[in-house]
Amino acid sequence: MVLSDRDPHYPAITQPESDVLPDPLHPMIVHFPVVLSVLLPFAAFGALYAIKGGARPMRAWGVAIAMSAALTASAWVAVETGEDQEERVESVVGEAPLDTHASAGEALMVTSVGVLMVLALGLMPGDRGRLARYVGAAGTLVMGVMAYRVGHSGGELVYTHNAAAAYAAPGSGAAAAAGEGAAATGAAAAETGGEGGERGERGEREEHERRER
Repeated sequence: MVLSDRDPHYPAITQPESDVLPDPLHPMIVHFPVVLSVLLPFAAFGALYAIKGGARPMRAWGVAIAMSAALTASAWVAVETGEDQEERVESVVGEAPLDTHASAGEALMVTSVGVLMVLALGLMPGDRGRLARYVGAAGTLVMGVMAYRVGHSGGELVYTHNAAAAYAAPGSGAAAAAGEGAAATGAAAAETGGEGGERGERGEREEHERRER
């Protein structure tokens, strides 16, 4: 008999809460503001070109504003999730490289707020809106440079300072290798000790036989 998922006897399938979101969450979230910082200048300068060609500023420039808003939101989430993991990672990598990465992330978030505000002013009519659009487009280039700093410092944490070790399972990686080495040494010592004991007993028997003769 095949049970339907509507049947009351159908076994419920539950997913552990820990599998719903990755742990840690920060390494996944931090890619969003970095990628958006790279794409935003293309959106802003593309909108400028479209507006110059006759496109309506509300429609063309709105794409750049929406992308900038997404960047700001993701940068804030990245900073918050990074702060949640700060103490755990600091125990492995130390304070200085972690502070460098955290400062770069916070600077990117604050700057993204300012750029978003300038881009929003680009919807104003006339020369003011036109000036705000050009200034905002230039600001997106600054965002790209700051995103590079965030990505570079984050990469150093992982590949130079081994930040991933803060999340390694107790039985994995270097700990597992050390455990295997200790087990092998112990086994070798036990084997050597066993052979020594057998030789000692054999020698005692031979000595006892010589005395009896």
